[in-house]
Amino acid sequence: MNPAEQDIQFMRIALDEARLAFDEGEAPVGAVLVIDGDVIVTARNNREMSFDPTGHAETKAIREAARKLQRWRLTNATLYVTKEPCPMCAGVMINARLGRLVYGCDDIKGGAVASLYQLLSDSRLNHQVVITAGVLAEESAQLLKSFFKARRKSGKE
Repeated sequence: MNPAEQDIQFMRIALDEARLAFDEGEAPVGAVLVIDGDVIVTARNNREMSFDPTGHAETKAIREAARKLQRWRLTNATLYVTKEPCPMCAGVMINARLGRLVYGCDDIKGGAVASLYQLLSDSRLNHQVVITAGVLAEESAQLLKSFFKARRKSGKE
């Protein structure tokens, strides 16, 4: 399997997590952390259920992977996430020394990788992350649009 096919395969797993978040009433963002082709952890947003403002899929995946691997440096890991990470999650990636990020759709209102800020590639910081954007972007964006349309319709937004 070539690298692009592998990215799609793992992004599909992240999308499965995002769909589970959707079903739980959470913003549908999913993540999967991979090392050497092996899934280490999967995660999804759970801010509403956990009453935790840090309950983003990316942060949860990195935190759980570090615990599972018994190390905080994740230089050989790739994180797949369905939406461009926010500043908080980008900061966690830098602090974890994440090797690579693959994400789906852009977040024009809060993205910290390309849309609003470019934290992961900022040479002034002590670590930069290799970035691949746009993998299954349309599927990721459509899931988010469907979720927020339903929220507006129900009066929850």
